[in-house]
Amino acid sequence: MRAKGGQGEALAVWAAWGVSLVGVLFTYSRVDAGELYNVEGHGLGLGLSRAAVHTNWPLALVAIVLVLVAMSALPRRAWLFAGPAIALCITMPLFVSQAHLNARWGNVVPGLGVALALGLTVAAVRATGPACEPRLPGDVLRLGIAAVVLVLSLPWIAAEFGFQLPGDLFMGEELLRTEDGKLEAAVHLGEHHGFHGALMLLSALLLSRVQSDGRLRSWLLAGIATLGAYGGVNFAQDVWHEQLVKRGTVDRQIPSAIYPGMKPVTLVTLLLAGVAAWLLTRERATLIHRAVEAPTSPSFPGHP
Repeated sequence: MRAKGGQGEALAVWAAWGVSLVGVLFTYSRVDAGELYNVEGHGLGLGLSRAAVHTNWPLALVAIVLVLVAMSALPRRAWLFAGPAIALCITMPLFVSQAHLNARWGNVVPGLGVALALGLTVAAVRATGPACEPRLPGDVLRLGIAAVVLVLSLPWIAAEFGFQLPGDLFMGEELLRTEDGKLEAAVHLGEHHGFHGALMLLSALLLSRVQSDGRLRSWLLAGIATLGAYGGVNFAQDVWHEQLVKRGTVDRQIPSAIYPGMKPVTLVTLLLAGVAAWLLTRERATLIHRAVEAPTSPSFPGHP
């Protein structure tokens, strides 16, 4: 069974990341580096530099899944481009350091992989059109999760575009004293890994609607589930830290999940990925069951 559509979700994901890229370019071009996180420089040069790193982490991770989505609509010969795109995106950890987020020449490598992924999406849209998948059983759950994520991400969305969210509902512009005695805003301007996590989770929710057949289906399922779990854990960790720990509501921290490794938070991420994969498998089984049980229209003389 293959439902029509699928590239509409991919286009929506590219659009969301495009908006975030504009926000990065705008904010880092006009805000002093001292108010941002682990960058140096000023003006348009800094904006372009940080935008280049943004295409590496975390966009390169999303681009890998987008390649698989595109390949569900393209002929096998397109792997001549899809294979290198994935290989280039996978090099991202070699060129990105959270301790120094200015661009280096090496950032061109995963950036090229992202560009190839975008090209494959364009080719897939030309081949099958920009339609989205029909309504799916899990869409209500997807919408509910997306709504919660977007609301909790409001302080980061504001920071991405260079301003602090006013009001007392969220921590944001309040000045807190750091360990070295400096005062800084609870939510600094610019990029946040929690917002990266939110975007990855939202991307996974959208792309999880794509129905693919054949050998690619298992790889796509694993990629989407892993992307959603990794994004979700990073989102939750940063919400917990910036909105609860900094407020003084709790003292215990959730460990950082940016770098996977032999640690409990990575195990939690893998368990969540397994749950997500199981839910998507159940949804597909429901679709197949409905298709099998759907009554067929009776034939009448003169009608096929």
